[in-house]
Amino acid sequence: MNPDRLYNVLREPHISEKVSVMGERSNQYAFKVAPDATKFEIKRAVETIFEVSVENVTTLNVKGKIKRTLRGPSRSKNWKKAYVRVAEGQEIDFTEGAS
Repeated sequence: MNPDRLYNVLREPHISEKVSVMGERSNQYAFKVAPDATKFEIKRAVETIFEVSVENVTTLNVKGKIKRTLRGPSRSKNWKKAYVRVAEGQEIDFTEGAS
């Protein structure tokens, strides 16, 4: 697998109230990922970047919402989300390396 591809698979962490609760209870985290990313690529990317052991990856496609404005309807882009479960006792720290 191309090492550059690993860093392009994960776009950003997806932070929400639901994901925060899942992280506390079942060691699951959510990421916005590339639309063409496979579960295997996501697993390898998380294990390489965050140095954790991934047990399970679940993906889903999120449809963009339609907004109605004065100028007419517009639509946000579709995107792909991945839920990643890490091994018991491990965690992903998103604040590490941030200034």
